[in-house]
Amino acid sequence: MTQAFFNEMFERSDLQAAGVPAAAFRGAGDPRMHYLEFMNWLNTQSEQQIHLKRAEADLNFRRVGITFAVYGKDELGVDAERTIPFDVIPRIFPATEWKALERGLRQRVNALNRFIHDVYHDQDIIKAGIIPEEQILNNAQYRPEMKGVSVVRDIYAHIAGIDIVRAGQGEFYVLEDNLRVPSGVSYMLENRKMMMRLFPDLFARNRVAPVAHYPDLLLDTLRAAAPAGVDNPGIVVLTPGMYNSAYFEHAFLAQQMGVELVQGQDLFVENDHVYMRTTQGPQRVDVIYRRLDDDFLDPDVFRADSTLGVAGLISAYRAGNVSLCNAVGTGIADDKSIYPYVPDMVRFYLGEEPILNNVPTWMCRKPDDLKHVLANLKDLVVKETHGAGGYGMLVGPASTTAEIEAFRTVLEANPDKYIAQPTLALSTCPTYVEAGIAPRHIDLRPFVLSGNEVRMVPGGLTRVALREGSLVVNSSQGGGTKDTWVLER
Repeated sequence: MTQAFFNEMFERSDLQAAGVPAAAFRGAGDPRMHYLEFMNWLNTQSEQQIHLKRAEADLNFRRVGITFAVYGKDELGVDAERTIPFDVIPRIFPATEWKALERGLRQRVNALNRFIHDVYHDQDIIKAGIIPEEQILNNAQYRPEMKGVSVVRDIYAHIAGIDIVRAGQGEFYVLEDNLRVPSGVSYMLENRKMMMRLFPDLFARNRVAPVAHYPDLLLDTLRAAAPAGVDNPGIVVLTPGMYNSAYFEHAFLAQQMGVELVQGQDLFVENDHVYMRTTQGPQRVDVIYRRLDDDFLDPDVFRADSTLGVAGLISAYRAGNVSLCNAVGTGIADDKSIYPYVPDMVRFYLGEEPILNNVPTWMCRKPDDLKHVLANLKDLVVKETHGAGGYGMLVGPASTTAEIEAFRTVLEANPDKYIAQPTLALSTCPTYVEAGIAPRHIDLRPFVLSGNEVRMVPGGLTRVALREGSLVVNSSQGGGTKDTWVLER
C-alpha cells in the first residue's frame, strides 16, 4: 500500500472535501490533517492482516447476535437475517468540525420540538401562513388525538436521528429527520467496541472521543421525561418482538440501561395507570421508550387489530400518568412533505438563521414542481413522503429507462405522495470492499437526546453504500457501517 495510492484515494474522498481551506492540508495531494495518523498506521498494515481482522469482526458480530432482519425471503425461502457489513476504516472528524455540526443539530432539534408542540396546540405556524394548513392537518402522520395534550417539558422528540451528508463545496446537509423510532445507535456503540478490540494500538495513537456513555445519557433523558411528581420512575423499553428488524437494538439498549424489555402483552392499564406484569405482582410503569409506531400502540385508539400495543395506553398517556418516548404524533415533523419547511421553523420559532442546510427539494404536490420533476427524472432522487429504509424511491442516474418510465406512471398517479431532490455529489470515504480499498458514498446519523438539556455523544452511525456508485446507504438495501471518530484534539 503506497503513499501515492492513499493520497489519490483521499483526494476523491470525504477526507478532502472541496472548498476546505488550504491550511487544512500539509501540501498538494496530502490528506486532511486529522486523517494523517490513521493513514500512517494503515500504511503499515498488509492486506492479509486487514482481511483477517474483517473476518474476525464478522464472526464476533454473529456470536454476539448483532444481526439485521431483512424483510422478505432469501434463496431458501426463509426470512433473511444477516450481519450488517462492517468496514474497518473509520470516518474521522476533527473536534472543531464536530462542534460546528453539533451546534446545528441542537438548533434543528430544538426547532422541531417547538414545531410539534405548536401543531398540537396553538398552530401559530399555520396562522402565520408559513406552512399550509392542509399540509399538516391532512397529513397521515398528524394525530388529532394529541390536540391539546400536554407532555413533560413540551418535549416530543426525546431521541432524534438526523441524517447528514456532505456535498457541494464541503457543506453539511440534512437529508432526513428521524423522530418517530430512530434506530441504529446500537451499531454505533458496537462498531466502536469492535474497533477497540481489533486495533487497540490505534486508540493509543489517536485521542478519540468516547461514545460508550450513550446508554447513560439515554437513561437520564428517559428519567427526565417522567410525569410530574415521580422521582424514581419505572422505565421500560417496549418492543414489537423478536421478529422486528431492530430487535437486537431494543434488547441491547434495555440491557445497557438496566431496564426491562417488554412487549405489549407484558403491560396492562388500570385506572389510567400502566403496570408491568412481574412474578412479584404488578409494577408501575412511568416512562415507556417505545420502539413501535403510533398505529400499533393502543388498539382502542389506533389500529383495532394490533396485538403489539396496550389497550388503554393512550388514555393513561392523555391523563399524564405515563410518558412515551418519543411522543405520539412526532411523525408529523419527520414526514418528508414537512422537511422542506424546517429552515422556516428555525427562523419562526428561534429567530435564528439555520446552521445546517436542507437539500433543495421539489414538492410534487405543486404543479410547477411536478412538471420540473417529470422532465428531469433521470437526474433526480424521488422519495415517498412516508417512505423509509430506501424503499419506494427512484435514484434517477442509477435507474434504467424502463424503471424511470414505470416510476413516472406511479408519480403521475399520486404526486402528493412524493418529493424530489437533486442527486448530490455525496462525499465518499475509503472503504474495504472485495476488490480492495475503494471510495464509497457515506452519510452520518448522529443521535440527539432532549431531556433536561439537549445532549449527544461525539459521533454517530456512519453508513456506507457498499455497491460501487450507489447512493443508498440503508442496511435494508445492502449498506454497511463504519466507526465514527471525533478527535479530541
